[in-house]
Amino acid sequence: MPDDPGTKTPQAVLASGDPHPAELVNPDGRGRVVLICEHAGRLVPTPLGDLGLPVAEFDRHIAWDIGAAGVARALSARLDAPLVMQRYSRLVIDCNRQMHAPDLIPALADGTPVPANADLTPADRQARHDAILAPFHDAVAAVLDARAHRPDTVFLTIHSFTPRLATRGEYRPMELGLLHNRDARLGRALANAVRAAHPALTVAENAPYRCSDATDYAVPIHAEPRGLLHALVEIRNDQIADAAGQQRWADLLANALGQALQTLEEVTP
Repeated sequence: MPDDPGTKTPQAVLASGDPHPAELVNPDGRGRVVLICEHAGRLVPTPLGDLGLPVAEFDRHIAWDIGAAGVARALSARLDAPLVMQRYSRLVIDCNRQMHAPDLIPALADGTPVPANADLTPADRQARHDAILAPFHDAVAAVLDARAHRPDTVFLTIHSFTPRLATRGEYRPMELGLLHNRDARLGRALANAVRAAHPALTVAENAPYRCSDATDYAVPIHAEPRGLLHALVEIRNDQIADAAGQQRWADLLANALGQALQTLEEVTP
């Protein structure tokens, strides 16, 4: 009689030599901003092998946010900001999703089947959550909690998006998207600041994605309950595919952030 899938031993996730999911950059930074990058890396834990995928798939946007880590590092240096980066591929587990999200561990990623993610049991999903997602977000919470005396903290999460999905043909014309959920203040102010300084750029709000409790983790779990000014930043990845582009966008965002915060302070009673 075959084993009950609900009683199988869950897959091992991290081996003893695998790195911690969270990489802390400039943890003692004194600036006002805290940065995170949930899709910075494309590592796969040793016990999971290659997830059944060719190596080339890990160069694609399905595996990580191309260029986001470089932008985040450059922003951290420019703003003297603590940065928490997630080392493992979003194909292993998406660290900007909550447990109930259907794409927490994608069996199909932009049309590409991920063999190791097919037919996972609830225990397998929980094991990946406990080994990777939970420790990463514990590290984020620890950085934010250590700054509880800084009510002026600004929380930015750095992402990138592909110009065109393989499964949908439409081109995404915006170079930058600023996403927000319940609190639009910083996202809207940042969008306006970038538009004013760079009128040739196409800047969107809540596009190419929307931010919500159902689709996101960092904003509803970290930023909103703490009452922090925050925004989720999405940069089209053809803009930041190399180091020069990453630095250019870090400078652009740092300048726009300064203007946005000044504007918000001027309108605050």
